[in-house]
Formats: sequence, structure tokens, C-alpha cells
Amino acid sequence: MATLNILYEDPHILVCVKPHGIATQSKSIRYPDMVSLIKNHLAKASGTSGKSGAPKSIDSRTPGSAEPYLAVIHRLDQPVAGILVFAKTPAAAKDLNKQLQNQGFGKYYRALVTNAPSEKEGTLEDYMVKDARTNTSRICSAKENGAKIARLHYDTVPDHGRLFSTVSGSSSSVDVSLSSQSQECHKTELEIHLDTGRHHQIRVQLASIGCPIVGDTKYNPELTGNKGWQTIRLCAYKLDFKHPVTHKAMHFQLEPIRHNSVILKRGAGNSHSSFSPIHMPSMLLLHPQSELLHISQG
Repeated sequence: MATLNILYEDPHILVCVKPHGIATQSKSIRYPDMVSLIKNHLAKASGTSGKSGAPKSIDSRTPGSAEPYLAVIHRLDQPVAGILVFAKTPAAAKDLNKQLQNQGFGKYYRALVTNAPSEKEGTLEDYMVKDARTNTSRICSAKENGAKIARLHYDTVPDHGRLFSTVSGSSSSVDVSLSSQSQECHKTELEIHLDTGRHHQIRVQLASIGCPIVGDTKYNPELTGNKGWQTIRLCAYKLDFKHPVTHKAMHFQLEPIRHNSVILKRGAGNSHSSFSPIHMPSMLLLHPQSELLHISQG
């Protein structure tokens, strides 16, 4: 059973880390998704869960009982890990969705790519269209039916600020999934800021400039024939938004630091509050030695 890694929770919102391989929300009941994991957590906290740990309304279908309210605000592709915020009340959901529509969210990613882009930093702007039949997206012309503008900004990350391991196939368990790839070499890490949130946007746009993401079996030409599971080197590592009730700036960021840990920053001030470390799942694929989260608050 997947572990739920909660970074922040209050009566209005819940912020957590989604591991690789788990869907944000899925119609299938065979495998857990983030929504079911969080609803189970909320049900247990409120004392409304059944014997299996799931909300009673899901297990026993008790008339009149209601499963916990939870609204999905934004999503990550199933192979992608990173930070997500969920709303626990309709009012919080309304405010967060409004922020998202008005570009009030700061969504930042790190990606390990097979080739360095021709420019160390830049903006990619394309039109994209989704193929629902194949669950893929592609670059298209502005006039094509269903075309939507897709825009992102990228910057090359210096070696000392990298989030991912620079060498895969190492002794670390988080890199085992890359052992089947070509001869390992020093990959380029990019920081990406999204202006839009199209289906598979980062993966498609980076592949279009000859910089496919390591481990991407859909858009990396070296891996598209692979049938086995690959762990994509893409992480939603930073998230900024305003609290839907207090309107305080909320800042969450994963950073590799020394002493085998990752630091999670919240807020922008200089004061700090101590919290208990939260175990970081190895599936998140941060630096091989990064296994803990510490939280600081500004």
C-alpha cells in the first residue's frame, strides 16, 4: 500500500508529495490513487472509516453517510512525482481554482534531459493537441481543431543546485530503473516554470527541441519501444499559491542539501519552526542520499 506523505494540512487544504507511478485521480479501483489515499486519511482522522480503513460510505454504503470532501485542484501525470495541493472544503476549492485560472499558482519542475538545449535558458511556445485515443499529445498548428497554446520557461540548473542524481545506474536503489538505458553520462537538468498546463506539456515541448526527458517511454525516441516500466526524471519540486482563507503566501520547495536530507521551505521569511522529519519515499527520485524532509516556515 502506498504511503501518504503529507507536507502541510489544516482544515482547508492538504499539501502532499505524489510518488512516481500513482495517479492523481483514477477511475480504476484496482490501484490506489492520491484521492483515495487522502480520503482514507481524512476518514480515519474524523473517525468515519470502516474496518478496511476506507470511508464507511465506500465500504458499507451506509445510507446518509458521506465520504470526506476533497477537491483536485491540479494534477500530475502518473509517472511524475511532486507536490500537490488539495482542497478540503468547497470554499477552498473555489478560491484555489480561481487562482489557478488567473495564473496565481507558481508551478515549477525539474527535469533531467538526455541532451542540453541549444540555449541555456529560454521560452518555448507552441500549440498542442491531445489524442484521447492514444493518451498522447503533440505539437500542431494554431489552426488545427482542438489546438491550445502551450508556454513554458526553462533554465539550466548548475551542478551544485541539482535535484536529481547526475549518474544513474549507481548503487542507489532510486537509480536501478535506469540500468537498462544506454551508456550513462552526465545529463542536463532543467528548471521549468509553466505558464499553461497542457496534457504532457513539459514532456512534449522538451522532446520537440531534441531534449527528451530521461525515462520517458512516450516521448523519448530511445525508449518509445520499451514495454517495461521506466521512472521518468521529472518532478514538480516547487509550488506557490495563496492560502484560500488567510490569503497568506504559501511556498513549498524540495531542495537537496547536505547530511542526507531534503529541505521543504514554506514562506519567505527568515524565522524557522521545527517539525518532525517526514520520510521521503525513494520513488520520488531526488538525490540518492536525500531521504528526509524538514519543514521551515517563514
